[in-house]
Amino acid sequence: MSQITTHILDTSIGKPAEGVKIELHQSNSENWTIIGSGITNNDGRVSDLLDNDTLLEPGIYKMVFMTEDYFKSLKTQTFYPKVEIIFETFDKEHYHVPLLLNPFGYSTYRGS
Repeated sequence: MSQITTHILDTSIGKPAEGVKIELHQSNSENWTIIGSGITNNDGRVSDLLDNDTLLEPGIYKMVFMTEDYFKSLKTQTFYPKVEIIFETFDKEHYHVPLLLNPFGYSTYRGS
């Protein structure tokens, strides 16, 4: 399993959000570098943003969820065509960053 994982639950329909592209970025002072990407499966999960052997240094990272196409596929208008979550890691442990999503709001937390 990747050191950083995620999943998306569409709270407006009570189901996982399938087919959402996600990018993982690493902060380099003032710039961001894409270090991984994936697409959510039928369970709304991406477990392979990074290779299993990749261990990131503690630092600041960003996950970008491309939600516009997902909502278009549901024929649903959204206020958030993209969601960016910036977070900091403190060690080389596993980090799970879930997204609870609906067309007009979202929330996140550090999962397990």
